[in-house]
Amino acid sequence: MSKVALITGASSGMGKSTANILKTQGYIVYGAARRMEEMQDLKAQGIHIVPLDLTKDDSIVACVNTIIDKEGRIDILINNAGYGSYGTVEDVPLEEAKRQFEVNIFGLARITQLIIPKMREQKYGRIVNISSMGGKVYLPLGAWYFATKHALEGWSDCLRLELKPFGIDVVIVEPGGIKTPWGLIAAESLRETSGTGAYATFANSVADTMKKDFTNDRFTDVNVLGKTIAKAATVKKPKIRYVKGYSAKLAITVRKWFGDRIFDKVIMSQYK
Repeated sequence: MSKVALITGASSGMGKSTANILKTQGYIVYGAARRMEEMQDLKAQGIHIVPLDLTKDDSIVACVNTIIDKEGRIDILINNAGYGSYGTVEDVPLEEAKRQFEVNIFGLARITQLIIPKMREQKYGRIVNISSMGGKVYLPLGAWYFATKHALEGWSDCLRLELKPFGIDVVIVEPGGIKTPWGLIAAESLRETSGTGAYATFANSVADTMKKDFTNDRFTDVNVLGKTIAKAATVKKPKIRYVKGYSAKLAITVRKWFGDRIFDKVIMSQYK
């Protein structure tokens, strides 16, 4: 029997790449996202698509029920949906900060919560949470985004211990610099939020660097991450964490072994 995989945030980037890879490997794949029009190419390839807004509980429940009603099971959940809200802590409205957590943490947690009972029942499951190297390190002016990824790391570690007795694996993927529109969108968000006022000079410098970085050929192709996520979702004995993408291993290692003050200096040297 083919295993059933649900991938959130499948309308672009790593989610879309992973959906295509798992489909070619013989899995029954469901891609979920708000922008259904952006998943029509997946539908044309035999991938099922479902609407999903992680800020709305009824949308999350409907997404899960649609798949359970049709397939009777969900074997693999890939929590890929998320976005990066940038701006200084002083400038970002708390409503936006709450929305960042709603999408990146609470919506992710809710869909996981709904799927766990079926996985327990079948004594098998694989939950792959897409974190970031930002779950281990940090960059300026992304406090709320990095807070969600640090939270996801700890949440995933606790969940792994809870679910291990039921044959359910919880795996974390920590991407580095990837060629996706994510960084360009985050840079524009930063300009809109903090591009004027007390932090304008620094904010625009950071936004310029982000724009330059995310159009850099050194960044890792999205399909490399798609293959890594697919591996994390399907290999018999997965690692607890997969670190992949431009500068991810280096950045995590520098902070771990040289400490926060050295890491601060290395990071800030890029914004002059």
